Amino acid sequence: MRNAFWLYLFLFVAFFDLHAQYPILTPFAISIGAAPSFIGLMMGMYSITHLPGNIIAGISVDRIGSKLFIIGSLLGAGIILLVQSYVTDPWQLLVLRSISGFVLAFLSPACMALLARMSSDLKEQGKLMAGNGLVHTIAAVASPAAGAYLVAKIGFTTAFSLLGWILVATSLLAVFFIKDIKVPANAPASHANATAATALSPPASVPWLIYLLPVALSCAQGILSFEIPLLAKTTEAMMTTGLLFSVISIGALVTLSMMFLNNLSAFNRTLWGSFALALVYFAIASDFPLPLMVLLFIIGMAKGVTLPALSTLLIDLSGGARYGRTFSILSIATSIGAFIGPVAAGQLRSVVSPYYLAFLLLMIAITILPIIHWRHAAAKTQLT
Repeated sequence: MRNAFWLYLFLFVAFFDLHAQYPILTPFAISIGAAPSFIGLMMGMYSITHLPGNIIAGISVDRIGSKLFIIGSLLGAGIILLVQSYVTDPWQLLVLRSISGFVLAFLSPACMALLARMSSDLKEQGKLMAGNGLVHTIAAVASPAAGAYLVAKIGFTTAFSLLGWILVATSLLAVFFIKDIKVPANAPASHANATAATALSPPASVPWLIYLLPVALSCAQGILSFEIPLLAKTTEAMMTTGLLFSVISIGALVTLSMMFLNNLSAFNRTLWGSFALALVYFAIASDFPLPLMVLLFIIGMAKGVTLPALSTLLIDLSGGARYGRTFSILSIATSIGAFIGPVAAGQLRSVVSPYYLAFLLLMIAITILPIIHWRHAAAKTQLT
């Protein structure tokens, strides 16, 4: 498990660095003249440029391995942040964020595929995915507040430069400490003959409709990531919004620490975690009489249950075949949702609460999920 330790350590640094930007990107964009609708477009472009990277990852991670893509993503993201520290125009920021979206598209499928290959036991794989979620969440607890604090003390330019150098250093260390795990020679299908067409198709046992849920989840998260920073009108308020992001992560950390939840089926955790998430978005949209901080804490708890469970569910449905492809399509679905969320929020927020859209999409995906589960269970019964 030494390889898992190093991977978790580098992921912690990378996620800390990336999440530190959440509360400061919107104020930075506003400071150089961007309007809220433009900021929504910028966040959407960051997500949509994930797609070509996800497609390439689907072709290549199973064939080449994960290490090269992990290193390249971290190094590229660091260099872009260094350049971003000199931006003075919203369109320059839009271009850089779009490139950053492409570069970082490789990181998640490469890391998750590497983790999945560390064991062939489904329960152990579930624990590794939960560990990934735990590391991600621990990094996200303090990083938004840290990012806001950095900007308050040293300004946008120096903060972006510092975060960029951290990513560059992390990528160089990963060269020496991450050990790749190649695809087994007896893999269920020939990875060496993968093509662009097959990379866009999940393993035969994974139904397409399952990916509607990550679309809805990331759309809801994109709406949240767009709306919360708009609460910041001053430097002091930016600190507050950074703390709000940290509250979400603390909520996720609570449920991720409940290791006994891993003994429950991945389907039940995914279903009920998503349902709880939908209810909280409805509560925010309807001005439910609870403090926003409490509702965000519950959102974090629901995410801490849902996201690792969804990864484990996909491993189960894939039957152990083509992890790179499976998680690449998961990243594509996430990118699509993350594009829809902020763009829709930027365009519709004067007409209707974007949180209603998040609630609606989540409920549609939740309604479909049991049908997928029953069909998969019936198919396994027929095979046995």
